[in-house]
Amino acid sequence: MRLKGKVAIVTGAGRGIGRAIALAYGQEGASVCCAARSVDQIRDTARQIDKGHGRGLAVETDVTDWDSVTRMVQTAVDELGGLDIIVVNAGVSLDRGRKVEDSDIADWRATIEVNLMGAYYCAKAAIPHLRQRGAGKIITIGSGNGHRGRVGGSSYDSSKAALWMMTRILAQELWEYNISVNELIPGPVMTEMARGSLSRPGSPFIIDSEWVKQPEDVAPLALFLATQPDVGPTAQTFSMMRRDM
Repeated sequence: MRLKGKVAIVTGAGRGIGRAIALAYGQEGASVCCAARSVDQIRDTARQIDKGHGRGLAVETDVTDWDSVTRMVQTAVDELGGLDIIVVNAGVSLDRGRKVEDSDIADWRATIEVNLMGAYYCAKAAIPHLRQRGAGKIITIGSGNGHRGRVGGSSYDSSKAALWMMTRILAQELWEYNISVNELIPGPVMTEMARGSLSRPGSPFIIDSEWVKQPEDVAPLALFLATQPDVGPTAQTFSMMRRDM
């Protein structure tokens, strides 16, 4: 029960990594606001949390819409009693495998909107409430490709590179308030978004020695970051990959 009395928001909590983290936090006693556009999925996640040691709340949210994000955060604060942790997980990869020359402009822009602007909105909306608590955690779900890039990943990799820089800047802006901001890099995970590319023989997105994980494998590191001291690590990358980033 390491998170008993804590309130967390997890975006993209309807499936994959976000769902696994939300369930893990709930199992440790947290009240968890499960946010996503997929209403049925986040309601199921919230129900599963209610069956365990935590309390679940489902809030339909479009992270690309500022008003939607502020409603999400305020609803979590009002219904659950405050905010201590936010996991910025919602993400897409709509232009994967296409070189810049062949990329689709709408998909490229949409990837940036979700992965970067969505993260910015979530952090901006959460900060006043974290400061009110006197401490807090912001955990961004990054990517090794945001540190090194690869052919065919211009939109996704650029969005994650920018997210990493925002993580570092936020940490500097917030460390006087005991708000830690860290990046969690899962490496390849068998989610609905990644399953096609990870299952394809000869895929350029993995290498032979890499650990291809299930979403539940990511939860322990997310739990570790959520339970660090108020003056614990910040502005850091925590990677689960088996290779140099």
